[in-house]
Amino acid sequence: MDPDAALELVKHGITLLLLDVPQYTLVGIDTQMFAVGPAFKGIKMIPPGVHFVFYSSSSRDGKEFSPIIGFFIDAGPSEVIVRKWDQQEERLVKVSEEEEVRYVQAVRSLEFDRQLGPYTLSQDGDWKRLSNYITKSTIERLEPIGGEITVTTEPVMKNTPKTTMEKSLDEQLKTIKFSTTVDKSERKGCYYTSIPRVIKRKGIQGEELTSLNLDKTQLLESLLMKDYGGSEDSLLGELQFAFIAFW
Repeated sequence: MDPDAALELVKHGITLLLLDVPQYTLVGIDTQMFAVGPAFKGIKMIPPGVHFVFYSSSSRDGKEFSPIIGFFIDAGPSEVIVRKWDQQEERLVKVSEEEEVRYVQAVRSLEFDRQLGPYTLSQDGDWKRLSNYITKSTIERLEPIGGEITVTTEPVMKNTPKTTMEKSLDEQLKTIKFSTTVDKSERKGCYYTSIPRVIKRKGIQGEELTSLNLDKTQLLESLLMKDYGGSEDSLLGELQFAFIAFW
């Protein structure tokens, strides 16, 4: 890429500054993933808009990894997002406002430029197709308190059929020792729209009730009006959000 064009992308793109992330940690954004090396300080040249940032902490030898933690961002041109690794909790946290101002200025002065990996722009089209219905309001409506999304805080569905992969995940989560002890009552998952598994209506029974449970068209239309104000885009945004959060 032409140096002048690259500089323009650096200046006008989003910068994700990730400080003190341990080596071997997996860090990703959208459809891209990086294995952290000793000089890694984040990602630059990110196109403005909605993105999903995720990471997984590693053991010292880089052979074992914790469950992925992720969060959505919706940032504008030239915006700098700063996170710092908390060694005790093994997760990325926000810095103080004073620190943030200092780091943002350093990024805009290109002090971290050599330590920032470039966003692979050729993959941006794939990401846009996966996330084109997700908006800022979608994120604000669905994200957990604090914004962090991880499978360990999502409610467990009981008495429902599970695939082999889901059963394997359940067993894995039972054996994982989390770095931070969190009371189950404090854990908050995403605020997804509740969808009834079985339709029950007064005055309807037999063949008609069976038909309603087999063909969920009426249920979909009802949810669309009640929970999404008739907006199909809002429904599609939630579906994309859920798919990306746990793909």
